[in-house]
Amino acid sequence: MRRLVLAGGGHAHVEVLRRFGLQPEPGAEILVVSPGSHTPYSGMLPGLVAGHYSFRESHIDLRALAGFAGARLEPARVAAIHPGARELVLEDGRRLSYDVLSLDIGSVPPVGAIDGASEVGTAVKPVEGFLAALHQRIHDPAFRPATVAVVGGGAGGVEIVLSLHFRFASARGDSPGRPPRFTLVAGPSGLLPGHPAAVRRLLADVLAARDIGCRQGVSVSRAMPGGLQLTGGDEVGADWIVWATGAAPAPWLRGTGLALDDRGFIRVGRALECVSHPGVFAAGDVASVDGDPRPRAGVFAVRQGPPLAENLRRALRGLPLVPFRLQRRALSLISTGDRHAIASWGPFAASGRWVWRWKDRIDRRFMGTYALAPDNVTPGGPPVA
Repeated sequence: MRRLVLAGGGHAHVEVLRRFGLQPEPGAEILVVSPGSHTPYSGMLPGLVAGHYSFRESHIDLRALAGFAGARLEPARVAAIHPGARELVLEDGRRLSYDVLSLDIGSVPPVGAIDGASEVGTAVKPVEGFLAALHQRIHDPAFRPATVAVVGGGAGGVEIVLSLHFRFASARGDSPGRPPRFTLVAGPSGLLPGHPAAVRRLLADVLAARDIGCRQGVSVSRAMPGGLQLTGGDEVGADWIVWATGAAPAPWLRGTGLALDDRGFIRVGRALECVSHPGVFAAGDVASVDGDPRPRAGVFAVRQGPPLAENLRRALRGLPLVPFRLQRRALSLISTGDRHAIASWGPFAASGRWVWRWKDRIDRRFMGTYALAPDNVTPGGPPVA
């Protein structure tokens, strides 16, 4: 019996589990290590924050999916890996051996260089902590903020500030009243770097129409109770700071001996196997594909699922791995909080309610792939979008 350990419940691993459930692998024991029994779908997170989706609609039941695959779910976090001994160490000190290991553990906001950031504010990841903080600030008058600063000018930061703005403006919970004033600190690269100018203009217009301040071309140098200090000395007042600042790897990866890129992400080849350690695979945010870099976005993690499943199966059987290449360009659908969205594709942009309905259909179809009613568990795989 050969043991496959899936560390993390990210988008690529849920597709691995679905495929191993549809086609069980004889002689394989599958163990899933994840701190929670539900994994959030990133495409629906802005809608969940805005109040358009429920927890159930926007989370995949990882325990049920593991059961479908004949796998066992171990509720824990990984703290270390010893690839020479083929074992990983959990935060509670337990050790688990493996024959084949795959990591899809996501990323953390890169705020370590900002003075005070680890003590002040709330990071969007891990999502469960952010959702708990949001619930408290919506429903408990003692925690309801008058000012909110969201740090991060990428699509994630933009979607979060607009979703929070909509959620607070429409809240009818235990503490109704004047919604907070919002500021987006977009950083030195400005608003939506990497997107076409037309998309950036559309988003800037939306922020202005909602009276959301946007600070571009500056970084946060210090976080403190009550606000942020920016490079150049300016300050932004904030009762609640939300960190949505892109992706950094888990710090403990630097002690594993695995090959890492200059930022600390795991270097893998086009078969998603670590370039330094055969039998160790990585996908999603934690992986850096040598010679084929891509943005750290959910759409790319989703598309890594099928080839990752195939190569994990081949590794268990001792067969040669199959390389693959992700597409260069991906459609980006950026929600604006209020059931509107903006489409970004190459140099093209479009916006409106119809874009949000399009995005909603794509997201619901993806989630339906992992709803384990017999009619939904089909070999078609997740939608490509």
